[in-house]
Amino acid sequence: MTGSNKPGYPIGLAQAEGRNARLRAGLNGPELLMVPGCFDCLTARLVAAQGFAAGYISGSGVSMTSLGAPDMGVISYGEVIERARRITDSVDLPMICDVDTGYGGPINVIRTVREMERAGVSAIQIEDQNWPKKCGHEPGRNVVGIPEMVGRIKAAVDARDDDDFVVIARTDARTALGLQAALDRAAAYAEAGADVIFVESPESREEMRRINACVDRPCLANMVEGGRTPILPADALSALGYRLAIYPNSLTRLIAHQGARLLQVLNQTGSTQAMQGAMLSHRELWDLFDYSDWTALEEKFAAAD
Repeated sequence: MTGSNKPGYPIGLAQAEGRNARLRAGLNGPELLMVPGCFDCLTARLVAAQGFAAGYISGSGVSMTSLGAPDMGVISYGEVIERARRITDSVDLPMICDVDTGYGGPINVIRTVREMERAGVSAIQIEDQNWPKKCGHEPGRNVVGIPEMVGRIKAAVDARDDDDFVVIARTDARTALGLQAALDRAAAYAEAGADVIFVESPESREEMRRINACVDRPCLANMVEGGRTPILPADALSALGYRLAIYPNSLTRLIAHQGARLLQVLNQTGSTQAMQGAMLSHRELWDLFDYSDWTALEEKFAAAD
């Protein structure tokens, strides 16, 4: 991995540099930022290895893989930030972290932003749901009043040390209150200082077009397979005006599917041999985590015989 402030040190033993500025530059660049979701160091490494410009720490992915719980507001601030630290230590990519509602009032939001910055996160996504929140493509979501969410955004913007740290404001108003209510909230959140606006779960291409036409900020598209929003290719999203697209649980779904398939084969045949062609080799897996750099560094300081 590159971007370390310690030449010769693998990223897991060094500190990545310039991540916030790279994410900010990407948002201002000519191309749509495609940001796959990840939930641990392995999935973050896979995202980095394919050359994506950023990764997205999925709240639902972290909840499912660390707690075995669905995305229903069960996971805590402490559990999310611990996973975020592990992920940012393992890659030099800018990481966007889902922080749900900010975990409380304005003081909690301030603490969340400060600690996320210190953990190496480059952006947070904060939403206007009541707690406990729910997945953005599930029913039963309730939103707070606009003034409360405006307070969350202002607290987040004020708390950041680095102006390149990005604050993404999400509204879940579309499903319960309608698109116009969501657009009204988007305008208020942009005025409050949000860098990126995320109108969750629009239900047609026309709604997606209207969001981008009405919102005076870069907009984020959430590509959830089987969700309420049409799944569109990157060029179509870009043509609609989106600057950023997240794919929060695509890897989670695929890994769960392939893992189930492997276990079924093992259970039925008594061997994993039939699935070997679908796996990384032993060496490919170790190389994904810079094994040669770790061993070279170990040998540099090893005691001579």
